Amino acid sequence: MRRAWRWLAGRRFWTLALKELRQIRRDRRLTISLIVPPTLQILLFGFALDADVQNLRLGIVDESRTRQSRELISVLTENPTFHLAGAYATPAALGQDLGAGRLDVGVVIPHDFARLRLRERPATVQVLLNAANANTAQLAQAYVEGAVAWLNRSLDGVRAAPVELRAAYLYNPGLVSAWFIVTGVFGTLIILNGSLVAAATMIREKERGTVEPLLMTPASALEIVAAKIAPLFLLLMAMVGLVLAVARLVFEVPFRGSAVLVLAACACCVLTGIGLGTFISTFARSANQTQLISFFVNPPLAMLSGGLTPIEAMPKWVQPLTLLNPIAHFATIARAVLVKGAGLDVVYPNLLALIALAGMLVGVSAWRFRRQLS
Repeated sequence: MRRAWRWLAGRRFWTLALKELRQIRRDRRLTISLIVPPTLQILLFGFALDADVQNLRLGIVDESRTRQSRELISVLTENPTFHLAGAYATPAALGQDLGAGRLDVGVVIPHDFARLRLRERPATVQVLLNAANANTAQLAQAYVEGAVAWLNRSLDGVRAAPVELRAAYLYNPGLVSAWFIVTGVFGTLIILNGSLVAAATMIREKERGTVEPLLMTPASALEIVAAKIAPLFLLLMAMVGLVLAVARLVFEVPFRGSAVLVLAACACCVLTGIGLGTFISTFARSANQTQLISFFVNPPLAMLSGGLTPIEAMPKWVQPLTLLNPIAHFATIARAVLVKGAGLDVVYPNLLALIALAGMLVGVSAWRFRRQLS
């Protein structure tokens, strides 16, 4: 023990330690990587991974159009959890926007609402909840019940007949939380595994020095890149088939929509992951550097995708970032097609965004790899 203390207190140890500190200080990349990414990540994750449900989109069908119905609407919209996304003429129009994912909660006030209230008889209001995310649906119902309970306690200072709620859970009547988690994590697995496999494959060529012999072949740089991407694409699509089978057999995720549409989205997601991994490998010289760069890219993609927490719960300044996140678009497609049975007319904006992101990443990564080959 004394010997170790003398060694630590010795002048040579501190001289070597100071030398290492000076060397680290001169390495600006290392200093930046220790300060900037962790700071940004803790800020983003702290805001984004919020379990509280906020900014739920509320749709109203007011068939009564009376003072009593407007008081109920006022009580609901005064809750900061909800914001009124639209008033609808019919329940069918309301249900259509719920199915398209433009609403989270729908409230239908019957035409005899005021008459029943004036006669001091219970009036029933229908609450339609988008239960694709079971946790959000339950919390939304609790908020609606709380607002209606406050209305029942006092109306103009006089106790009135109670307003009763009839809740309907759409698309997930059993409130199975695994459906939301599995469809959200699915895209994360495709992107992360695709990027890791692609980056490892490309960087292995650099480390083994087998890139130069490829240049001696008659094949062009574009053919070399395409030949590297094709086997990875087939391998990852086989992984997609396995994951879909597990989701169906183990977690009983429903397949209510088009399987072709889901596979098309999966293919775009696979290409996005390959493009991302190839792009990362063009900046790295070794496998360790690839892992370090991936650490700063993949976690933000996963956490800011809406795969585990609703995008609506994120702050408004964070939500636009999800438009550039391929996992967010894939999660929207998977939940809409598999759980809700939606078609191309509903998810085409997300599919187009996924195609654009996949094309951009594959194109840029292929261009950079061809430039390195040149």
